[in-house]
Amino acid sequence: MSNMVLIERKAGYAIVTLNRPEALNALSDRLRADLNAAMRSLAEDGDVRVVILTGSGRAFCAGLDLKEIAEKGFPKFGDADLADPVRSVASFPGPVIVAVNGHAITGGFELALAGDVILASENASFADTHARVGAMPGWGLSQRLSRLIGVNRAKELSLTCRFVPAQEAERWGIVNRVVEPDRLLETAEEMAQAMLATAPGMIERLKAVIDDGYLLTLGEGLALEGERAQRFNEGARPA
Repeated sequence: MSNMVLIERKAGYAIVTLNRPEALNALSDRLRADLNAAMRSLAEDGDVRVVILTGSGRAFCAGLDLKEIAEKGFPKFGDADLADPVRSVASFPGPVIVAVNGHAITGGFELALAGDVILASENASFADTHARVGAMPGWGLSQRLSRLIGVNRAKELSLTCRFVPAQEAERWGIVNRVVEPDRLLETAEEMAQAMLATAPGMIERLKAVIDDGYLLTLGEGLALEGERAQRFNEGARPA
């Protein structure tokens, strides 16, 4: 793995940093492959239960590398994309805390939305510029964003390509919390430690039932919760 993705392992969690600041952490083929490999490695590491994902420099991630696309064309999407960074983040079994330190643009916005909690520094911003670039989203932005903030607001952002500052993103429900830039990682680490202080295995189970139930109707989701509660709680004792 190159130094485009940095991994810092700590007690129970890891900090993953996109490290291509000279290109605003744009997702080149190499960076995408390295991030995918990093997330797969951490998912297989039983000592890492929470991941903090952030970017180096003044951007979280500027999306796909447009210079590379001009030479090679767009990457494959869906099942054909074996280095899909969004899928690798979303499929991590434990919580992923995304610490957005600057711009999260288009593919970078999609990457942020793949996390479970989004923290943003005061100088962060979010934008969907697919319409301006002339490309269709392939990593879930057209579906995840509308479910998060509502169809009309999602259409406004995608059809105008305007940048949403951190404070507005918090009001709209895109981010969980806005913090001072020099406290972003500290806040993310405090949140990771709070998650790790819970009963063993519970953050993974609760993430799974919330995510799985969200894909169902309310009635189906309640039934799913009941089934898993019955199966797990039969032999469980309060911690």
